[in-house]
Amino acid sequence: MPSPGLPDGPPDALLDELLDVALDAARRAGALLRDNRPADLGVAGTKSSPVDVVTEMDLASEKLVLELIGTRRPDDGYLGEEGAERPGTSGVRWVVDPLDGTVNYLYGLPSWAVSVAAELDGRTVVGVVHAPARGELFQAVLGRGAQLDGRPVTARPAPPWGQALIATGFGYVRSRRVRQAEVLLALMPEVRDIRRGGAAAVDLCDVAAGRLDGYYERGLAPWDLAAGCLIAAEAGALVGGRPGHGPDGELTVAAAPGVYEPLQERLARLRAWAD
Repeated sequence: MPSPGLPDGPPDALLDELLDVALDAARRAGALLRDNRPADLGVAGTKSSPVDVVTEMDLASEKLVLELIGTRRPDDGYLGEEGAERPGTSGVRWVVDPLDGTVNYLYGLPSWAVSVAAELDGRTVVGVVHAPARGELFQAVLGRGAQLDGRPVTARPAPPWGQALIATGFGYVRSRRVRQAEVLLALMPEVRDIRRGGAAAVDLCDVAAGRLDGYYERGLAPWDLAAGCLIAAEAGALVGGRPGHGPDGELTVAAAPGVYEPLQERLARLRAWAD
């Protein structure tokens, strides 16, 4: 939910600096990915399964972001999707997906992004998601609201449950995908429709911008959700996971108030986090 204010929170100067670094990193990495995509782009490696791919551009983007943050804030920690991890001493840790939606990028689809989040003492305080092929830059600072290209955004007013447009995503391991399909089949007759965009950070931002009524997914990593969840929450969406838990790898849910509650309840009854 939107922060009620942070009178005892981080100083504005620190938040401003972290936002500036996040915006710089996301813009530069986004430009690299947009302008230097090889015509013959291929797969450089795989992760959880043969269809969970990494390209040379994922690696180049992470290298750029890691070096930029290391230069500007050398005492900070870092966690990135493509294996870069380092401890820090400042209390700040950067959580970065250098290319969210790699398969979309590989195929030339526009739904991909660079996601950059800054945590302070374990709490996400800054989030930036840059989707260059869509020409969009989302940002949020804890307690300050969310913006798209410099303009405030807010979550969509809740429709009746039967008219909700819900997005989701799927993992790359076959057994998990089968279970996710079962959950999808149970939900689909109850709502307006289901969307599958293929980039978690972009889906979370679309909830923030009022383009979706809700979103859920199992299996997200910290870099998938850190920036997008903050942006959605600062736009007025409710963000969580399993009942009584925050968003995590078991389940992430983000939706407008009034849609969030029935969506989370339905996912709980379906045990959407279980095989």
